[in-house]
Amino acid sequence: MFQLTQLRCFVAVATELHFGRAAASLNMTQPPLTRQIQLLEHEVGVLLLERAGGSVRLTPAGEVFLREAEDILRRSQAATLAARRAMRADAGSVTMGFIPAASFTMLPQLLATVRAQLPDVQVMLREMQTADQIEAIGADRIELGIVRPFAPRSFTESAAIFREPFALAIPAEHSLAQLESIPLVALEAQAFIEFCPSESRYLYELVAGRLRAEGVAPEVVQTLSHTHSILSLVNAGVGVALVPHSAHRLRYAGVVFRPLQDANGFDVELHLAWRRGGRHGVADTLRTLIQQAYPAPARQ
Repeated sequence: MFQLTQLRCFVAVATELHFGRAAASLNMTQPPLTRQIQLLEHEVGVLLLERAGGSVRLTPAGEVFLREAEDILRRSQAATLAARRAMRADAGSVTMGFIPAASFTMLPQLLATVRAQLPDVQVMLREMQTADQIEAIGADRIELGIVRPFAPRSFTESAAIFREPFALAIPAEHSLAQLESIPLVALEAQAFIEFCPSESRYLYELVAGRLRAEGVAPEVVQTLSHTHSILSLVNAGVGVALVPHSAHRLRYAGVVFRPLQDANGFDVELHLAWRRGGRHGVADTLRTLIQQAYPAPARQ
């Protein structure tokens, strides 16, 4: 196969269309340059340059080969830079998963912080549910994940980075919308839209557990997996729903949000997850930055 040196020589001659000027640009004499071009043409098996007296021009094959040669040289330079960045803990790329709810809570601010403090780190985002992220961390498909709290796994560690209270989402014309804050007992027998116990288990258990503890039994009319889907039904007047407070940023015109009167300890969390014992310098640096930016979750 041809060598990168031969490609550089060919590109120089093809650019200058003159062996003498090309040799000068490469800081070499003309005979070795001519030899490199001859070796390249022999390896490729076609004539790339036509020489007529002192002039040089590209053959049709040479014109096609020039585009490919320039691309190979660009990619070889990019590969070199990427390898050098990989030796630094503050440069390179990290693949990070996130649940949809993170996109309207802390993720935008987090990315702004990363850009400001780690400008040479590229964060590749993957929108995934918590269970899928934990599986991807175990399979080394992602390095970090923004997830809901999950059952302990031997290969994964996590830390809380965000906490917020629940709020009641209410159709704008509903009688409860007239109140400034809502006691949980007011949900008794109300048409209620619930998180799915299989696909949104964490949120389901928080809500269902708190309602049981308070002795409140709303009438469950729909069960859905995602906050935006639940709010679309609230917007349609189907019922009320307990959702994380940050859901108000989704701005459904027919939905109002009210705080709960008796919400002590009734909070929902986001965690940062990573592979236990992983050795990824850039991911470790990013994880440290995130944990420093969100050291102790506070109610939002």
